[in-house]
Amino acid sequence: MCNTLQVRWTIIPKTAPQPWIACSGCGSLRAFQSSGKIRLNANGRKLDAWLIYKCLTCERTWNRPIIERRNVRDIDPAILDALQSNDPDWIRAETFNLDALRHKSQRVDEFAEFEIAKEIQRETAHWTSLAIELIVPFPTSIRLDRLLASELKVSRSRLQALHDEGMVRTDPDRSDVMRRRIRNGTLIVIDLAMQADREQSWKPLASGDRL
Repeated sequence: MCNTLQVRWTIIPKTAPQPWIACSGCGSLRAFQSSGKIRLNANGRKLDAWLIYKCLTCERTWNRPIIERRNVRDIDPAILDALQSNDPDWIRAETFNLDALRHKSQRVDEFAEFEIAKEIQRETAHWTSLAIELIVPFPTSIRLDRLLASELKVSRSRLQALHDEGMVRTDPDRSDVMRRRIRNGTLIVIDLAMQADREQSWKPLASGDRL
């Protein structure tokens, strides 16, 4: 990639998934939101831990099991410390545990709004291709074509056509990658050799440098 402008995009969803639970206060299914608080209960050497959620309608609480009847010695010390200290970073990561949420609820709402940080990793003179590395620390419902279209101001149909023609390559690669959710570590390489405006148009959009 000696003639490549390499950038990194870090995508952070704004809103954590919201499970729908039978709310005892409302008497029907309601969306619940994490309170960001952990509840612990120790019984001898056994530990239970729950992440507390609140109904968005009446604020009745629901305790989502995180650890059930586990011997304290069998719990990763880092996780145990995070539970005992209500570590906000660990809790935020856990609110995006879709497998656990789907196991405990009948429906899970996901949200497409996100924040993005862009930074140049490597730049060369007279670059002709653009490489975008995606950092996605939390699961998100954002599709790759929608992300690229919104950030690079290119239509999704054009992106798909460029991918079909081999002008847009991804790693990992698959025929339907443009229509799939973005994944951590995905690399997108776009051949811009024929684009005369790559320095004036593509670079500011890709790097976040609008100056």
